[in-house]
Amino acid sequence: MRQVDAAVIGFGKGGKTLASALAAAGKTVALVEKSPKMYGGTCINVACIPTKSLVHSAALSAAQGGTFSERAARYAATIDEKDRVTGLLRGKNYRKLADLPNVEVVDGTASFADATHLTVAKPDGTRETIEAAQAFINTGARPFVPPIPGVDGPRVHVSETLLDVRTLPERLVIIGGGYIGMEFASMYANFGSQVTVVQNEDAFLPREDAEIAAAVLDSVEGRGIRVIRGAGVRRIDDEADQAVVTVEISGAEERLPADAVLVATGRRPNVDGLNLEAAGVELTERGAVRTDEHLRTTAPNIWALGDVAGGLQFTYISLDDSRIVKEDVLGDGARTTANRGTVPYSVFLDPPFSRAGMTEQEARDAGFDVKVAKLPAAAIPKAQLLQKPTGLLKAVVDAGTGRILGAHLFCEESYEMINTIKLAMDAGLPYQVLRDAVYTHPTMSEAFNDLFAQVR
Repeated sequence: MRQVDAAVIGFGKGGKTLASALAAAGKTVALVEKSPKMYGGTCINVACIPTKSLVHSAALSAAQGGTFSERAARYAATIDEKDRVTGLLRGKNYRKLADLPNVEVVDGTASFADATHLTVAKPDGTRETIEAAQAFINTGARPFVPPIPGVDGPRVHVSETLLDVRTLPERLVIIGGGYIGMEFASMYANFGSQVTVVQNEDAFLPREDAEIAAAVLDSVEGRGIRVIRGAGVRRIDDEADQAVVTVEISGAEERLPADAVLVATGRRPNVDGLNLEAAGVELTERGAVRTDEHLRTTAPNIWALGDVAGGLQFTYISLDDSRIVKEDVLGDGARTTANRGTVPYSVFLDPPFSRAGMTEQEARDAGFDVKVAKLPAAAIPKAQLLQKPTGLLKAVVDAGTGRILGAHLFCEESYEMINTIKLAMDAGLPYQVLRDAVYTHPTMSEAFNDLFAQVR
């Protein structure tokens, strides 16, 4: 039996960062990971890094143009490059922990025997017991696949498996119009695929500001991406040389032929097989590990962090979770999920969409006296230089204090710009600070001069 101070289950962003911090504090750590292909976690291997590598390559391919066969050849090369990048990062992440004197990376699948003992099923069929005074669950999330007849067909993929397909689909049908679905839609349209998105909601991007969502929809449809709203997927049939997705729209059925189908209907926490009941760890109604603001579970010596804890599914949230847990275990516990500030996010469309804070309607519903600023992306000199004039910027301001309540940036380089607004929001700065700041030129950030001059 292996005895350690701390056992970390899962090699994701939060788990690996926490394991390193605990080891630096003198604790012995066992980090258990069930798949060598996942050293470094979801972001590096099957999400952020590989998809953004492909987003970049897709934009370059769109600029080059050419026949579909030429684009398909470039696509296959980008898959190879994606594999090179992820393999390099996976190896570096493994070494960063495996080379630490206090850390042992254990290959295998962990489950709780009780609150202080883990059973690890090893790849060779043997089992090992780990005794740990403290345990940290960082097992992430997995794609949710609804029970659609034919969803297990050979041409049907989730985001993780589609990334390994080296043949560019001429026709791609995406089930799900959320952030993952739309990011893949934009990316594959740039590669040259004919893309159809099917969603059951009537509203497009219903969680977003209505004006911004309308601008995004106009943009993607203008690029030839078909978005079918209010549609139910009835079945997926695999025929001789294609898949066919049958959808029902307003009572009528339509057959959508496809070379590949992507199911992008959300992700669910990875808790299966952990035997959490044996450790006294409870789940929420949505199947995530129940935690408090310090990310403590219902077992006093066990914490959960990252996607499995049911929060926002971003790698930087997992990173911040590791800081919260580290401070709870090694520090004074002052850092919590309640005081990490505004959480920005970006969807890597073309152009990308980024957001921080509330929509206009959310602010009004919360009782704020609201002022709004809007600016078309075409009014930004840098956007014109980049030949990317599509988009809309919108800010929501508290009329009484001038504080920024929300920002919605649908424009080129918005993923960089939103971080400046997040800092201003967290610092409680009035919008005039961004309006009157001196920015370098020509940049996208200087749009804040003009955007916040429009506050009405």
